[in-house]
Amino acid sequence: VWALMQFFASPILGALSDRFGRRPVVLVSNFGLGLDYLLLALAPDLTWLFIARVISGITAASIPTAFAYVADVTEPERRARGFGMLGAAFGLGFVLGPALGGALSTIEPRLPFWVAAILSLLNACYGVFVLPESLPREQRAPFRWARANPVGALVLLRSHRQLLGLASVVFLYNLAHESFPAVFVFYTGYRYGWNELDVGLTLTLVGLGGAVVQGGLTHRVVRRFGERRALLFGLSCGVLGFLAYALAPTGTLVLLAVPIMALWGFSGPAAQSLLSRRVASNEQGRLQGAQQSLRGIAALIGPGLYTNVFRWGIDPEAARDLPGIPYVLAASLLAAGLLVAVRATRPAGAPPA
Repeated sequence: VWALMQFFASPILGALSDRFGRRPVVLVSNFGLGLDYLLLALAPDLTWLFIARVISGITAASIPTAFAYVADVTEPERRARGFGMLGAAFGLGFVLGPALGGALSTIEPRLPFWVAAILSLLNACYGVFVLPESLPREQRAPFRWARANPVGALVLLRSHRQLLGLASVVFLYNLAHESFPAVFVFYTGYRYGWNELDVGLTLTLVGLGGAVVQGGLTHRVVRRFGERRALLFGLSCGVLGFLAYALAPTGTLVLLAVPIMALWGFSGPAAQSLLSRRVASNEQGRLQGAQQSLRGIAALIGPGLYTNVFRWGIDPEAARDLPGIPYVLAASLLAAGLLVAVRATRPAGAPPA
């Protein structure tokens, strides 16, 4: 239900940020997230959990709006660095959040939600006093429902050949990434006998690796080799990382593959930077809203896709023992994204590969 709300609401919030500025959308998003966590902390039954997730899905646009904010305040050649810093912040949250939540839940199961609500509301209050607006009034675009609905937002992605190609790469990137939350715990428990601690430590390494690559290395690599090469190199490392996860006979080899997978982090900021160059300043929010809709579609498809593929791979009645098949699928999707990226980012007039 969260992904479904993202699909419908993200283009609306993206268009609103182009009309009224980034600041109000970021603030509303943080306040909405705080309300979501309050409802989760107080929820007496499953119905209220769904209501909380609906609210969060509608208002959760802080990350795509933050990408639009970066596009507003940075020169095109420096955007990959800004996007990389946002990715690093997300990676650090991926590391610290589960550890904090796990520790707090040993005290009281609802305590993590109370703390998350406080952090979100404090963040919103901080933004009220310190966050300036990034989109000048003269650069804002009128709000039109025809462009704010999901179909209308996706039309923007068809306005330019390279834009559509890069958006397809982002969709395949996100669909491949859905394999982590969908089956990683099942897969490592089934194949390697990992417990919660093993999984938590591994995901911590993944998050730290992503933060180092996106926050510390991306701008250097992009500055030296360009956004196109950084994108293609990152996608190639992602393919190799997923294949290593799928084929590793021991858990130790999975850990050795984590640094390879971390290099996949080059592709996200590079793709965002290339996308942002292809739309006007008053369309950055609409672009990010359209991308978030694509992420919503990936989040709708991913859980059912990977869990069913995993179930097929270990079906005892068929005498199959292919637990790594979900990650072979993820590698295949990313390889398809790599081929699309090669074509979509080819300079105008260059011969086909």
